[in-house]
Amino acid sequence: MTDRPRCAWGDSTPEYIRYHDEEWGVPLHGQNELFERVSLEAFQSGLSWITILRKRESFRSAFAGFIPEKIALFDDQDVERLMADAGIVRNRAKINATIRNARAVAELDRPLDELLWTFAPADPTPRPRTMADVPAVTPESKAMAKELKRRGFAFVGPTTCYALMQATGMVDDHIATCWRAA
Repeated sequence: MTDRPRCAWGDSTPEYIRYHDEEWGVPLHGQNELFERVSLEAFQSGLSWITILRKRESFRSAFAGFIPEKIALFDDQDVERLMADAGIVRNRAKINATIRNARAVAELDRPLDELLWTFAPADPTPRPRTMADVPAVTPESKAMAKELKRRGFAFVGPTTCYALMQATGMVDDHIATCWRAA
C-alpha cells in the first residue's frame, strides 16, 4: 500500500500499516498499557488481529481504559453489559478472563511491567529472513505463560504470550527486509 518494505502482514490495510509502523515491536512499558495488550491478545485468540484493532477503541471504553483496579471491581452486571456490547468481541470466557486477570494484577508482588519484562530474552535473536522464520512460541513465552497462570491469569498460553512479546517489543520479529529492521 506504500513504498516502504514491510513485514508481509503489515501492508494489507490502513490499520495494519499504522499498527506495524507505529506500535508492533516498539518497547512498551506501564501497567495499564501492558494490561491492555495482555487483554487484547487474549481476545484475539482464535480471531484475526484486524478484528481486534478495529474494535480497540470500543474495548478501551467498555473496559474502563484497561485500568486493572477498575476492572477488578466488575461484577455480573458488568459482564452482562459487556456481553451486550456489539463494539467488542462478546465472548464470556474472554470477558471473565479479563476481569480475573485484573484481579490477578492486584495480587502481584511486583509491578506487572517488571514481571512481564523479566521474560524478554537477554540476547537478541537473529532477525527473521521471512515470516516463515518467525516462531509461534519460544522457551521464554512458555515460561511467561506458566508464570502468569501460576499467578492466576487466564487466556495466557505460550502463543498468546509470544504475540504479546512481539507486540510490546520484548522481541523484535520485523523481518530483515522490513524498513523497521533498519
